[in-house]
Amino acid sequence: MLVKSYSSAVQGVDAQKITVEVNIGGQPVAGKQYYFMVGLPDNAVREGFQRIESALKYIGFKMPRAKTVVNLAPANTRKEGSYYDLPIAMGILAASKQVNSENLGDYLIMGELSLDGLLRPIKGALPVAIQARKENFKGFILPKQNAKEAAIVNDLEVYGVETLQQAVDIINGNPSIKKTDLDTREVFEDAVNVYDVDFADVKGQENIKRALELAAAGGHNAILIGPPGAGKTMLARRLPTILPPLNLHEALDTTKIHSVAGILQSDTGLITTRPFRAPHHTISDVALVGGGSNPLPGEISLSHNGVLFLDELPEFKRSVLEVLRQPMEERKVTISRAKISVDYPASFMLIASMNPCPCGFYNHPEKDCVCGPGVVKRYLNKISGPLLDRIDLHVEVTPVSYEQLSSYERPDITSKDIAQRVVDARKVQAERFKDSKNINANAQMPSRMVREVCKISPAGINLLKKSMEKLQLSARAYDRILKVARTSADLGGSADIQIEHLAEAIQYRSLDREGWAG
Repeated sequence: MLVKSYSSAVQGVDAQKITVEVNIGGQPVAGKQYYFMVGLPDNAVREGFQRIESALKYIGFKMPRAKTVVNLAPANTRKEGSYYDLPIAMGILAASKQVNSENLGDYLIMGELSLDGLLRPIKGALPVAIQARKENFKGFILPKQNAKEAAIVNDLEVYGVETLQQAVDIINGNPSIKKTDLDTREVFEDAVNVYDVDFADVKGQENIKRALELAAAGGHNAILIGPPGAGKTMLARRLPTILPPLNLHEALDTTKIHSVAGILQSDTGLITTRPFRAPHHTISDVALVGGGSNPLPGEISLSHNGVLFLDELPEFKRSVLEVLRQPMEERKVTISRAKISVDYPASFMLIASMNPCPCGFYNHPEKDCVCGPGVVKRYLNKISGPLLDRIDLHVEVTPVSYEQLSSYERPDITSKDIAQRVVDARKVQAERFKDSKNINANAQMPSRMVREVCKISPAGINLLKKSMEKLQLSARAYDRILKVARTSADLGGSADIQIEHLAEAIQYRSLDREGWAG
């Protein structure tokens, strides 16, 4: 008897329907081999027969002793992973008439079986659920650990099962468990923008807070340069708290990526805060950009709609830093393999930090640098010019004084206060770029648009000219200064870029100054 059940394969952040065809009948080959699987399965899929046989026997069903052929269609798509165990098991039970096959085609089914019939969690439940709704399936049967994630999708019956028996009951029309219902908007509104940290925790560093406010308001990348213990990491970790809150569309996009990567927690149906990823400096380029034989997202895609923080930037391998350049410009990552090419979104803010020199005390107000001649310059040269060219704000961080550090008074300015100013500035930019595709913030403006949007007065032109000559700023600093000045004006509610906005932007080009590193 031939029956069909349905599953799915995840490619990138999208899913593709897989038809599981099971045909039982005929004599085993050479009197011994009963089970055959075709349709480009990998070893994990092939080994499913042993898991399925054990699980069926454990709950009282029989594995048929007749020739059994399983075809995973389309046959030209490689099937990887152990998530086909459950749909294959349901197909075998239906084809051997141990369960009712009438309802089998109404559900998309995924799950890995244990030998005792328990279900293990899967990756990519959210994109699969989205595809199930597009394909007009009545419901989605999957492991209980992934049920909340899939229930984000409306108009789809989601059953989170713990055992194979529970899945059998659903197909037989007598479900022993309830559907998983989730009000997506209610979940989103209850938890959106809730963070455990706040800028009010930071003592002093008002100038650094202002720099990060500028970065958040314009979507600018930034690098924090200062000695150990000055608070660079503490400040960077609080940047997501002042970014505009995720909207529901951004939350779904972000959740899909984390779902595909398999790092979404079982009690989390939807990511409601902007991601903050801080990989160690020993990370490989593949781990950062994504890859593998079955390409998975890397850290830059997991930072989508959030912040990628690279602590101790010069300690990262040169090859790792170089792979950042294209994603920072295109805001996506394309991973190509011999038989597949997938795109992962990668629209993130880059925040980096570094010591000014190997010993950490170059330009320190109190401690002496012990680095030899040329060492500081070589240390800075570990960061390539093209990467530095994509960082708008160079912020020098100085240590906090003892008086500020020992004060018990909590700063009056909170992340919520700063975030409101950032949101107001982003609204101005949204209106400015409403007719421009894929441009949402000042930092994303191309050079042509900078000339149109960032016009300055003759006095401003004179100030910028003198500053570039006196401070010996490089040519690449010109556009960056204008973009940051435009953001400063937006924060100040000014329609035009004033002298004070330009002056503020100029001070954030430390690493462009000739002679800064000796």
